[in-house]
Amino acid sequence: MLNTMRERLLFLYKFTRFPKQIGSVTPSSVFLARGMLGQVPWDRVRNVAELGAGTGAITKYISSYTKSGTRVLLFEKDETLRNALQFRYPDYSCHVDACDMTGALAERGMEPGQLDCILSGLPFFNFPQPLRERLMQQIDSALKPGGLFIAFQYSQQMRKQLDARFELEQIRFVPINVPPAFVYVCRKKRDGESSVTFEQTHATIAAVKIAGHEQ
Repeated sequence: MLNTMRERLLFLYKFTRFPKQIGSVTPSSVFLARGMLGQVPWDRVRNVAELGAGTGAITKYISSYTKSGTRVLLFEKDETLRNALQFRYPDYSCHVDACDMTGALAERGMEPGQLDCILSGLPFFNFPQPLRERLMQQIDSALKPGGLFIAFQYSQQMRKQLDARFELEQIRFVPINVPPAFVYVCRKKRDGESSVTFEQTHATIAAVKIAGHEQ
């Protein structure tokens, strides 16, 4: 209980100093953590990364899902938070810059395209567009074909950009969180795969339903 309170106070302090970098006044809830981690086929995951790990609100549940030998890479820009993560999770490697994921993979003896899954708590919509694009490019490069990118956001404003780069499989709403959040479940496109977007798919489904009613 004491550690949880300390985490919340530290998170709030960091938010007051760097609101665009932190994105929220309090760490993610257990419901949001489960909403993200529950989308991953962990029996097939050997390499996973978390971007914007913060105080470890999502991180602390990862070990209960992963198998022995799974490599976990954490990315956190804030030095205080990153040092705390490294202390609490010595078996995980901690890195500074999510804009250089390929460099972090190289440090671990890995090549681009080897991550099975990337989890993210980064507040993408707070970032300038060039930074968003750089992060998306690194995520795309780090994931294997068909790999999962699962990110939570506090709005659906990133939907179009995510849909354009990845296969956006679903958007899950998590109301029990401060603030309520949306979990985007995306998959890296395989070579030659159709580029039909999430919005196009739902437009087609809606059209079929309307046609069915008219018959």
